Amino acid sequence: MTATGMLATALVSVPAAHAATGAPAAPAGPVTAVQPDPGRTASALAKRLGSRTAGSYLDQATHKLVVTVTDAGAARAVRAAGAEPKTVTRSGSDLKRVMAALKRDATVPGTAWAVDAASNKVLLSMDSTVTGAKLRKVKAAAAKQGAAVRTERIAGALRPFTAGGEAIYTGSSRCSLGFNVKKGSEYFFLTAGHCTNIGAQWYSDRGKTQLLGNKTGSSFPGNDYGIVKYAAAPTDTQGVVSLYGSTQDITSAGSATVNQNVTRSGSTTQVHTGRVTALNQTVNYQEGSVSGLIRTTVCAEPGDSGGSLFAGATALGLTSGGSGNCSSGGTTYFQPVTEPLGAYGVEIY
Repeated sequence: MTATGMLATALVSVPAAHAATGAPAAPAGPVTAVQPDPGRTASALAKRLGSRTAGSYLDQATHKLVVTVTDAGAARAVRAAGAEPKTVTRSGSDLKRVMAALKRDATVPGTAWAVDAASNKVLLSMDSTVTGAKLRKVKAAAAKQGAAVRTERIAGALRPFTAGGEAIYTGSSRCSLGFNVKKGSEYFFLTAGHCTNIGAQWYSDRGKTQLLGNKTGSSFPGNDYGIVKYAAAPTDTQGVVSLYGSTQDITSAGSATVNQNVTRSGSTTQVHTGRVTALNQTVNYQEGSVSGLIRTTVCAEPGDSGGSLFAGATALGLTSGGSGNCSSGGTTYFQPVTEPLGAYGVEIY
């Protein structure tokens, strides 16, 4: 894969070799979560209830966390946690079986699927490249699942977001830094795995005279995250995301919630906001399939790859790919940041 991406949109004050270049002033600052840590509550209930829930979401009118349940006991547990239960007919196991069937029968480039908790169905998306025999195959796979699957067509083609913008460089390619992380006294940054697959050494300039660091891990496809160790220790211990005119301090990492308001920072299109529309999304890029992604209404374009998704001071994800643009709108998918944090044993600071 040839990747050309964007510059470190999450930056820490570091020696000159690590500093970001200037950029125009950006829109207003980040949109915060509509209630305190709904992701943590949703994650805890998901673990406790298992297949007796088929997902959760924030009610856009009441801003209350709604958790789907299949029995009265699960409903009581949800109420005790301060959330609102919604009884549904399909369990988490039922919808997992539907997605397993789609993986078997509908895995073609340009398709994506995830649970739509509000409708208690699996939403199957098909981009403009899914035509002819491929389209017939996908539609037949959806039909086998009956009312448990809802289909939609999306504009453009699903792709990892690469190319353009201010950049960190490797070889002839460029991508973006997402979040700064550390392990003890060692400092690293996270970015997209389809970027770190390209090269081992990363620089802050096109001429590759200022070394940022060396790749120590990469996972793509399957996941979409990678990690680079800084060549020199930062001079400041504050990890921030650039808002192109100001910064947002990032102090923790968390899990996204459906209908949560979120912000993305990227060097091509700078700062944009939107909401989360699905979790555990599977996306079939031409380069391979990635699962467990966050789906959002936040727009992005080539060059925003690897950038930061956050809510207030909480890191949520790394820009993976999607379709559309920031003129007409689009769909963007993000790698949850908690996964690489656990995989590499690092933490947000």
